[in-house]
Amino acid sequence: MNQALILAFLFFMGSIAGWVIELIFRRFFSSANPGRRWINPGFCTGPWVPLYGLGLAALYLIVSLERYSIFESVFWTRAALFLAGAAAMTAIEYVCGILSLKVLHVRLWDYRGQWGNIQGIICPKFSAAWALLVAVYYFLIHPYILDALAWLSGNLAFSFFIGLFFGVFIIDAVNSAGIVRKLRAFAVENQVDVRWEQLKQRVRAYQDERNEKHSFLRPFKSSRPLREHLRDWLEERGARHENSPL
Repeated sequence: MNQALILAFLFFMGSIAGWVIELIFRRFFSSANPGRRWINPGFCTGPWVPLYGLGLAALYLIVSLERYSIFESVFWTRAALFLAGAAAMTAIEYVCGILSLKVLHVRLWDYRGQWGNIQGIICPKFSAAWALLVAVYYFLIHPYILDALAWLSGNLAFSFFIGLFFGVFIIDAVNSAGIVRKLRAFAVENQVDVRWEQLKQRVRAYQDERNEKHSFLRPFKSSRPLREHLRDWLEERGARHENSPL
């Protein structure tokens, strides 16, 4: 039971930390945000990105295997851990991306412009970034959280807090799934894959043109129906393809 609570807490912390990372990346570094606006990352309303939560829980389990290393050298042990962590994060990213693309027809991120990408879902550049995050976790986080996790997992108030988080998270996920269902219906009808970030940009541009208040936590909230925004996005997409060089 304690181990389950620890993993639940790591999922919570990782999801929030991932949201912060994505928020900063999209604001200052992402080519998909040329206007350098603050954009709520992920598909949920709240400040969490579940992919990172799964990743942090996986890293905890992988690093905890260090004592079973078959290598005598500390260097090779750590190298193996970093590679295993990067591989796990890349696998999680791929599974989440492929499910979103093939089942929901929604592309949550797009690496198709990156060298060596696979289906625009994973690429060497971001796998290397995952390896760097694994190293950060190994040296700066893991050694300092073990005692805290052990104490928290045995604390009744902690269990209540984790339960409260997952209650809010599930409500948020169900609400967000309603939006995703609308996007999927439109995607199937028009035989396209909806690009999540492009659609957010389209809604934001519409609101800016009309001086409407933009909701950071609910980026698809607009005075105009979502389906009409989708039609505009599809028209813009078609125009870009027509004007692109062969």
